[in-house]
Amino acid sequence: MASLHPSELPAFSLLSDEQIVARVCAGERELFELLMRRHNRKVFRAARAVLKRDAEAEDVMQDAYVRAFSHLAEFKGEARFSTWLTRIAIYEAYARVRRERRLEPLTFETQEANMAAQRQSPEQAAIDVEMGRVLERAIDGLPEEFRLVFVLREVEQMSVAETAEILAVAEQTVKTRLFRARKRLQESLLAAIEAESGSAYDFHLARCDRVVSAVFARLGLREAERAG
Repeated sequence: MASLHPSELPAFSLLSDEQIVARVCAGERELFELLMRRHNRKVFRAARAVLKRDAEAEDVMQDAYVRAFSHLAEFKGEARFSTWLTRIAIYEAYARVRRERRLEPLTFETQEANMAAQRQSPEQAAIDVEMGRVLERAIDGLPEEFRLVFVLREVEQMSVAETAEILAVAEQTVKTRLFRARKRLQESLLAAIEAESGSAYDFHLARCDRVVSAVFARLGLREAERAG
């Protein structure tokens, strides 16, 4: 089954996530692309907040989408689809962290190769605003529990209730962690955070296309040739 041609995407833009899920479950599997493209940035940001590495965040995105597709019939609409999907992505990210901790540390040569791959990626080349880089480094420097709450609340603009549901913590815990995260960043970055937080961990079209293509390949869905 072919993926959607770009010209077809606007025709489905008014469908809710729940309507798309229902149609995918009914057999229109190619519509899963709509859900991926609609939520790619949110899923990437959540995974990267845990892993702090772009390439591994992309891998986790693929794992999360494959798992979500396999269990799509289990989505009952009790929470928003974006909440359900983001929770899966965070679960997959933590699963990767646990696997890494069971492995031997990376060699210096492997670390150098990974850093070189990051420098050569088209997404990294596209980041040309120094404040964006400074902000991302500052966020990466936060303790994990603060970083994840900060990304979901401030960068992705999720509500306290949705963040609490995704992380399975109390709403007051979300508020406390966000307060502490902001306090740690306040002296040097507060003004920049308020002005630039929407640009952190940006999700470029090239990455969007790459993730969609990889997930379709893993699901056995054939990519159609795109003309023009």
